[in-house]
Amino acid sequence: MRIVKTIQELRTAIAEAKSNHKKIGFVPTMGFLHEGHKRLLHQANEDNDIVVLSIFVNPLQFGPNEDFDRYPRDFERDEQIARNAGVNILFYPSISEMYPEEPMMIIQVKKGVDVLCGASRPGHFDGVATVVMKLFQLVQPERAYFGMKDAQQVAIIMNMVDTFNIPIEIIPCDTVREQDGLAKSSRNVYLSPEERNDAPKLYEALQKASDCIKKQTCTRSDVIALIKDDLQKLAYGEIDYVDVLSYPRLEPIEELSGKIIVALAYKYEKARLIDNILVNAATGKEC
Repeated sequence: MRIVKTIQELRTAIAEAKSNHKKIGFVPTMGFLHEGHKRLLHQANEDNDIVVLSIFVNPLQFGPNEDFDRYPRDFERDEQIARNAGVNILFYPSISEMYPEEPMMIIQVKKGVDVLCGASRPGHFDGVATVVMKLFQLVQPERAYFGMKDAQQVAIIMNMVDTFNIPIEIIPCDTVREQDGLAKSSRNVYLSPEERNDAPKLYEALQKASDCIKKQTCTRSDVIALIKDDLQKLAYGEIDYVDVLSYPRLEPIEELSGKIIVALAYKYEKARLIDNILVNAATGKEC
């Protein structure tokens, strides 16, 4: 595995791969890798000749009162996971390497950001889109892999690729879960033992909503009310949001049809967890 820390080193490594007609799969991350990231890397290895992993905690996507400084970091551990996962190139730049000065421009995402996580994090997805666009230009992959736990992020990146005609295939990969159903996340380490015992009920509430949709009698309002009722019974934390939207356009639809996302965010004392399911409204089956 080749570790590169500068843009020039990365460009050199990518040029070598391209000159040998290698297909590149790319997994952009903020590090503190877990089973979900391993699944992305495994899929990238299956589909491509070369796998590039980036680890960069992007300050542009953190608001002034968010957890940039607290975001978990452990590069030595991440490096070992990357080696074991068959990564060929690990890009690990500093903030000054990615942003040697204040950016003269950023991407402004105009649709799909006033809902779900974007509603309470103004500018967050502008920061996500900007760094992903920058990384896409540097890595020039044929395919890029993203976990569906962050389904709003995946939708926005898919829409960005379509809008700018970027010749990259976006591969969404299913959310990886603990045995009790909790979605794997770097922020799970901040849960107290009591909160960790409580947290699987988030996914249980989503599954109950899926069962409701299968009956084809539920409206968007019915599904939201059902989930909120379950979450309000939890012993710890509080609801941030619950919503049902079209996917990937992320628009409210009262009469459910097509592919929809049922999503929630829940705040514990030191961790804000998100989860979602995608459902075919016509069949009620998860997709």
